Amino acid sequence: MIGLDVFDLDGTLLDTPRAIVTAFATTFEYLGLEERDPREIRATVGRPLEDAFALLLGTERDSPLVGRAVGQYQRVYRERIVPKAAGLLFPGVDKGLRMLARRGHRLAVATNKYTESANALLSGAGIRERFALIVGADAVTRPKPDAEAALLISKALGVGPAQAVVVGDTTHDLEMARNAGMRSVAVTYGVHAAGQLMAAEPTWLADSFDAVVDHLLQVR
Repeated sequence: MIGLDVFDLDGTLLDTPRAIVTAFATTFEYLGLEERDPREIRATVGRPLEDAFALLLGTERDSPLVGRAVGQYQRVYRERIVPKAAGLLFPGVDKGLRMLARRGHRLAVATNKYTESANALLSGAGIRERFALIVGADAVTRPKPDAEAALLISKALGVGPAQAVVVGDTTHDLEMARNAGMRSVAVTYGVHAAGQLMAAEPTWLADSFDAVVDHLLQVR
């Protein structure tokens, strides 16, 4: 039986949340906006950029200010985060992805980043070729926690939801899995703490990427 493993990106495959917070702060500075508490910024990681900036700025996601902020953030991201991607891989990720592929798993990424940004980051980290498909927030009409991205991947790769597992570090990922009828692995080393993750009722909990791989291999 062919299995499908759908991974989140930030905080699951790469240790980017700290860099993302810095990129947000730099964006606010460039635009002459009031400084935000880093904890407030970190709490938005995993949301689409427009939603994150709208929340932090207290405005609508389609406002011109949000558009300017997103554009500036993307520039900072390309200049400051992508070049460091190779050093941001969590321990065991490259080895674990190789092992899953050898066992016949189909691998994909569902992220609330823009698809182009996700591809650039994964390429910079040297693992883009491990994934059959990358789906970003701009590739769907309803991003996570909606099921659309997960179901798009399931249909495109020809693997039903019952044979798919979502791996992520936020409740957005786990809710997407549940909405799509997929099982899930919640990782505790990312953005959301174990208690918050457990409230979203994941199928399994993992404290490392090695543990993620163990769960995925055992369910096939």
